[in-house]
Amino acid sequence: MDNHTLASLTKKVLKFRDDRNWAQFHTGKDVAMDLCVEAAEVLELFLWKQDDNVKMEKLQDEMGDVLYALLLLADHYRVDLAKALTDKIKKNEEKYPVEKFRNSNRKYNDQ
Repeated sequence: MDNHTLASLTKKVLKFRDDRNWAQFHTGKDVAMDLCVEAAEVLELFLWKQDDNVKMEKLQDEMGDVLYALLLLADHYRVDLAKALTDKIKKNEEKYPVEKFRNSNRKYNDQ
């Protein structure tokens, strides 16, 4: 397996887009909408099926589409995805302390 970084993947995505002169069509709004559509296509693979019946090749393709759109969106708005994830995990650790939420699926504001 190749060891890719978010930066190297973003570079590949941008090259693919720029080789086709598609940046003109990739507004923040449109890329955000594309991200939602691609995520819905992942979800659709599971509709009315058991987990073990999902077509792995199709799932991989759709997950690739989601990451492609997410990398474009992050580039468009200059979001450091690694920092965004790290910051979000820290916030969630504060919201969901282990001692209160281990083995629990309740939301932080459910009493």
